[in-house]
Amino acid sequence: HVPEGRKLFPNLTVRDNLELGSYRRGKNNRSVNLEKVLEIFPKLSERISQTAGTLSGGEQQMVAIGRGLMGDPRLLLLDEPSLGLSPLLVEQMFELIKKINDNGLTVLLVEQNVTQSLSIADRAYVIEEGSIAISGLSKDLLKNAELKKSYLGL
Repeated sequence: HVPEGRKLFPNLTVRDNLELGSYRRGKNNRSVNLEKVLEIFPKLSERISQTAGTLSGGEQQMVAIGRGLMGDPRLLLLDEPSLGLSPLLVEQMFELIKKINDNGLTVLLVEQNVTQSLSIADRAYVIEEGSIAISGLSKDLLKNAELKKSYLGL
């Protein structure tokens, strides 16, 4: 799970924050998983010894997602990964999420950026007041007039 707002330990290094994600799995695959995370987020290799609190918002989000990946999950839950990021970083973050999913990991994305989310998702569910209001294939929902009017303001 990657929580909204990243929830990093700002005084710990990038490496320490990442390794905390594999804590419950033990040390066996920690180095292999760290290598995988650094392949996905090569910029973190340059920052591995830097404290997390000194990173940019986009870099902190990479650490948060990387920490989620360190536990070698079958499903990755991302809660508002675009929160607080610049439009350029939002675009890059969604590309990385798509890449993670394309590599075989199921991703459950909770996100208010509907257009971006639908562009990378296979299926989507719009939840309104705790109930599913609209659901279906993302490509179909992008064409849905009710969704466009109510949720996209188009």
